[in-house]
Amino acid sequence: MSEPTFLFVCVHNAGRSVMAEAFCNALAAGRARGVSAGTQPGGSPHPEVVEAMAEVGIDVSAHRGVLLDDAMVRSAARVFTMGCAVDSDVCPAILYADTEDWGLPDPKGKPMDEVRAIRHEVRRRVESLLTGL
Repeated sequence: MSEPTFLFVCVHNAGRSVMAEAFCNALAAGRARGVSAGTQPGGSPHPEVVEAMAEVGIDVSAHRGVLLDDAMVRSAARVFTMGCAVDSDVCPAILYADTEDWGLPDPKGKPMDEVRAIRHEVRRRVESLLTGL
């Protein structure tokens, strides 16, 4: 059996979803794979996200936003939205996927102490997810 794929979705795929994908891949040790996407993806991750992840030894600076599509959702074992009101009109598959919303604040433009708190919460949730494997 292949490892499950967990899909982390945000609007711009530049903050929370990038952190979740990176933590999933760093912590899963081959038990799962994390991918992330956005409904309106940007280019690079937010600078404060790059800095916060570098503080814990994970380089996300090369990440580029990926456009969410139905095929990604269908191929995922589970889909997690980050609290960014992913629009079902943009990705109708969200309606039939096993989707859970994490309701996390957007780190863009936040002071580093708030970004670190968001990073910590993302890591905690990913660790909890992986514990269930």
